[in-house]
Amino acid sequence: MRNIKFIPFILIILAFAACNNQSQSVSTELAVPVSVQDIRLQGIMEFVSTTGTINATAEVVVNSEMAGDYYLQNNRATGRPFKLGDRVSAGQSIIRFENEEYLNNLAVDAVKLNLDISEQEHEKQKSLYEKGGVTLRELRNSEVAMTNARYNYENAQIQLAKMNATAPFTGVIVDLPYYTRGTRLASGTHLFSLMNYNSMYMVINLPEKHISEVKAGQDVLITNYTLPEDTLLGKVTELSPAISAETRTFPGKIEIQNQDLKLRPGMFVKADIITDKKDSTIVIPKDIILTRGRQQYVYVVGRNSAANQRWLTIGIENQNSVEVLEGLEVNDRLIIRGFETLRDNSKVRIIL
Repeated sequence: MRNIKFIPFILIILAFAACNNQSQSVSTELAVPVSVQDIRLQGIMEFVSTTGTINATAEVVVNSEMAGDYYLQNNRATGRPFKLGDRVSAGQSIIRFENEEYLNNLAVDAVKLNLDISEQEHEKQKSLYEKGGVTLRELRNSEVAMTNARYNYENAQIQLAKMNATAPFTGVIVDLPYYTRGTRLASGTHLFSLMNYNSMYMVINLPEKHISEVKAGQDVLITNYTLPEDTLLGKVTELSPAISAETRTFPGKIEIQNQDLKLRPGMFVKADIITDKKDSTIVIPKDIILTRGRQQYVYVVGRNSAANQRWLTIGIENQNSVEVLEGLEVNDRLIIRGFETLRDNSKVRIIL
């Protein structure tokens, strides 16, 4: 009978314990799972972005300046005839012409001999003049004859050089029409095209609203979808002060360093002009910021694992990130996932 009296008391204790466990379970279940990120000082850049086609800073189309038999030369670097994509040096002969009639008409040897004779005659007249053997007029006439002979020889050399089509600057062959060796080509025939794209440029047109932000000398980050891991450096070199009445834009020019030749002429690129930057400031992801009216806020994990609402004052920003001037401090645990349903002082549970 004594044991029976204690049964209700035991049942009460068990029921209280069960309720307590259930309360703890409910409390645990109500804690919102979130991911956090400790705030550290870092850099941020603000951009004005645009797109455009890039071009080589140096390009030329070389045509034949005489009629002659066509002979494509060998590339010394490969030991084979030149081909598309070969790098060539300034002054290097790419194509040679042969034309006996053209050479005979130039009569280079005779012109050179006439120059030698004229120079000797001038020296002779100069010596005689010093001794009083000839007049000043005779000396000047010999000088004129020597000068004309020199011009004739130099002109012959210029005409002779036309028998070799050379690279006017160091670059890459980007167009090389095929002709059979020994084929007679007419004067003015397209021979090859050359580009130097170690440095490149792009023409830009920016909306009127950016005219006070973008300035000559600003750095530019250049990217292309075929090179997602590579960012090249450029610089704004020219800007027009005038706004187009039709498009409400103003033109400019960006020069791009391309020493490794990663970019190619004609590529379509994105240009992010750096208009402002900070090297050490509080930066947070843009997509975690919530708004209420005109105010912006985020959540951090405070005491007792509760979410604390923080109102923000924003500084510079770009497509992905913003600078926080007020509202957050270094080492705050910023909630970056699971914040969508939070309220101020909501219980949270940190997960990976």
